[in-house]
Amino acid sequence: MSNILIIGGAGYIGSHVVLEFCEQIENVFVFDDLSTGDFNNIDSRAEFIKGSILNSNEIEKAFQISKPSTVIHLAALKATGESMKQPVNYSRTNIVGSLNILEMMVKFLVQNIIFSSTSAVYGDPQYLPIDENHPINPINYYGFTKKSIEEYIIWYSRLKGIRYSILRYFNAAGYDSKGRIRRVEKSSQNLLPIVMEVLIKNRKSISIFGDDYDTKDGTCERDYIHVSDLASAHYLSYKKILKSDENLLLNLATGKKYSILEVINGCEKYLNKPIKFDFTERRLGDPDLLYSNSLLAQSKLGWKPKYSDLRILLTSMYNIYKNRG
Repeated sequence: MSNILIIGGAGYIGSHVVLEFCEQIENVFVFDDLSTGDFNNIDSRAEFIKGSILNSNEIEKAFQISKPSTVIHLAALKATGESMKQPVNYSRTNIVGSLNILEMMVKFLVQNIIFSSTSAVYGDPQYLPIDENHPINPINYYGFTKKSIEEYIIWYSRLKGIRYSILRYFNAAGYDSKGRIRRVEKSSQNLLPIVMEVLIKNRKSISIFGDDYDTKDGTCERDYIHVSDLASAHYLSYKKILKSDENLLLNLATGKKYSILEVINGCEKYLNKPIKFDFTERRLGDPDLLYSNSLLAQSKLGWKPKYSDLRILLTSMYNIYKNRG
């Protein structure tokens, strides 16, 4: 049985990935500094090692304890607006931290990595749906850091023989349908968590940035993918790179898109909960439409999203948030 080291496994996406791997009866180790993650979201079947990717001694200890055959790297700062104001912090955590991980992989002869990347590497869409051949041109510093890490991983593959699966997420949302992960994401700046904060009355209302986009109702449209679907793609990627010498670079999305107003109206439709909102000025860098297809992931992995319709996204989130309101 293989040992899996999941770095950032206490985070929102990470804890769902840990759950998926524990369900598949793999030996799972979690390495996390708990700065944004929550220990209580880590599956009890996984062994937890506390530490930071910025501390080489702590990373080395994690590799010594876990003796991994595969690393899953999800640890990062990820707020796009914040990244433009704090580039040094994003450089240090995302880029330097990732290089520390790659250094330990080389030192301990670990041959496989699954990397949590982002659709932010693409920047403004030049065509839709975005596929893996779309030009790479990030428009925020967060996206730049992820682009840089992708390039380092590809070079380490060429130089050191590391096999990789780079997974570019679109908009992750939802929670485990069985309620096994109960602590909500800390300080999320994404739409659906903000909507949930309004529903449980931790916020008074939601501000919608612009109502004059070239979309069906004037608000931005995005591709939302359930976090459990992301987790299953990680496991399938892991199984694929074990069996094949082929490296993977895949989009993870649904090909569907929901507008901001559709999300808000969905709360009344599926949860019987109206949402207070108001319109304000547009933000810089918000494209009208942003969605992808995952045809390559379907072809390479046999993966299809199962939980990513709006009803499941909203209900699975509300079932968790309502208990903390």
